[in-house]
Amino acid sequence: MWLLYQFPLCPFSRKVRLLLGEKGIGYDLVRESPWAMRDEFLDLNPAGLTPVMTDQERGITLLDSQAICEYFEETVEKVPLISGTAAGRAEVRRLTAFFDQSFYGDVVGPLLHERMKKRLIERAPPDARVLREAMKRANVHMDYMDYLLDHRSWMAGGTLSLADIAAAAHLSVADYLGGIDWAGHEPVRRWYAGFKSRPSFRPLLSERMEVITPPPHYEKPDF
Repeated sequence: MWLLYQFPLCPFSRKVRLLLGEKGIGYDLVRESPWAMRDEFLDLNPAGLTPVMTDQERGITLLDSQAICEYFEETVEKVPLISGTAAGRAEVRRLTAFFDQSFYGDVVGPLLHERMKKRLIERAPPDARVLREAMKRANVHMDYMDYLLDHRSWMAGGTLSLADIAAAAHLSVADYLGGIDWAGHEPVRRWYAGFKSRPSFRPLLSERMEVITPPPHYEKPDF
């Protein structure tokens, strides 16, 4: 049985969980707070980052969300998520990298630091200036997502792909932390509402991080 080491508001862990859910792959969750730096976890990943997946019976350890997703994309034929022409697959990977790097760096990372890590670990108040800048950048990125969805059925083209999964994972964490202003972003809101109704997404929306409460609309598909 696969074990997935993760914590609830890690967008990269959510990305892997959504892919596993879409492909129907069974696994057990292990709650791991990376800042705890447990020796047992560092033995699996010296970088101390989630997610990590292991199959002890087969002696397999997988690190990094993209490497994990690519592994299952190559080994499980059900529900291909990096498919189509070479150009189409390149577009899926480009947009997945955009969400994992730009959206995370500009929006999700700062929100996690200010509204989660400062509260749980540093016992310090958030920096309002940093929060305002993260929300401003989220709005710019969502303008681009609106543009994509105005011209495509899904983020990278005509079918659900890993780009959608990455986008939904990062957006869900930002939304949980109150960093998304949905006004004026109807294409993204409509796409995300549909994604929230998928069976792969429902377990994530029901989870809560201690002492951090999401906004009332967070779990509702028809927000």
